[in-house]
Amino acid sequence: MTRLSQLSETLVGSEIVKLGNEIKVRVNAGEKIFNYTIGDFDPSIFPIPADLKAEIIKAYHADHTSYPPAEGILELRHAVGAFIEREEGIHYKANEILIAAGGRPLIYSLFRAVVGPGDKVIYAVPSWNNNHYIHMNGGEHCVIQVLSENNFMPTAEDIAPHLEGATLISLCSPQNPTGTTFKKEELEKICDLVLAENEKRQASDRKLYLMFDQMYFTLVYGDTKHYNPVSLRPEMKAYTIFVDGISKAFAATGVRVGWSLGPAHVINKMKALLSHIGAWSPMAEQKATAAFLLKAEVINDFLVPFKAALEERLWLVYNGLMDLKNKGYRVDAIKPQAAIYLTIKLDLAGMHSRDGVLANQEEVTNYILSEAKLAVVPFYCFGADRQSPWYRLSVGTCTKEEIGEMFHFLEKALSALKS
Repeated sequence: MTRLSQLSETLVGSEIVKLGNEIKVRVNAGEKIFNYTIGDFDPSIFPIPADLKAEIIKAYHADHTSYPPAEGILELRHAVGAFIEREEGIHYKANEILIAAGGRPLIYSLFRAVVGPGDKVIYAVPSWNNNHYIHMNGGEHCVIQVLSENNFMPTAEDIAPHLEGATLISLCSPQNPTGTTFKKEELEKICDLVLAENEKRQASDRKLYLMFDQMYFTLVYGDTKHYNPVSLRPEMKAYTIFVDGISKAFAATGVRVGWSLGPAHVINKMKALLSHIGAWSPMAEQKATAAFLLKAEVINDFLVPFKAALEERLWLVYNGLMDLKNKGYRVDAIKPQAAIYLTIKLDLAGMHSRDGVLANQEEVTNYILSEAKLAVVPFYCFGADRQSPWYRLSVGTCTKEEIGEMFHFLEKALSALKS
């Protein structure tokens, strides 16, 4: 077979996409599947805000269909700055803001701008796609295996031993896949580590940067609060690059408007990379989002019921799992905190089904899919150990009514297992 580039020959495809394709085959064959794998929203259940939709239509009627500027239109960068200052109390000028077609091009361009071959990147697992972005850039993986006791969030103690020679720390809060967040004190400690490390590097032209993915920051529930590095430590503005956008905040995953905030010299390099890739957010969507982000009252009126509906689903699933746990089944979950995800545990490896022993976690995943008709994403798809019994469950595409039906199938499948 003809060989292609070293990257294409070594790049591993998305485990989530692979699982999704397997589920599609089953659904297309007429099988009933409770598909809680997708980090997306069903627009028939969670449509984008009506005002945002109206602004998009208005922009297309006004023929805003030309190329946008590589950095994004000025009015959107001003609107993003105003939105972030209003919501988080941090100030960014237009030349410190970059617009792209969602978060992925921004993350890719950030890695390309900061990480070179052999450069060390610190990240925790489970986490979304850090392993792939590092591989694409020839970086050195510095992997932290985080613990359920810390809600699968890395601590300053986890990070501290690895700082020397590192180029980038990649953090996400609220986190995909776990739906958990940083506590204020822990994020402050991590910021202090970054500041101290860069103080040590005063004579060096290579600094330690922090990527902070906060795509889900508006979706926090109950007493959970979102914190960001620059609010906690203003000096972190020189080293922090945010990844954010409307994808999850406004159920607008397919509208493709994302933004980065960061030091102007880094943003400029990211812009230069994007100008060659052409991963711009469409002009009409940029015009629409610029108008929408300035409507504080409209945004609040959307977010209140939107968040309530997501939180209700997360708690329905959590409480259902706790009922099963109290009945003696080997399941567990972390209480809902944020995003559209629940971290659940299916500790079933070694148990016996009618077809034999479930020898490993992949067989557990397949059993739950076949017998409970429940599709969830194992944490090994996010870089964790392949025998981890933890999973991501997403509620962005489910109705409240189907959750009870799902638990009927799940309990039936669990009751069929023997130790």
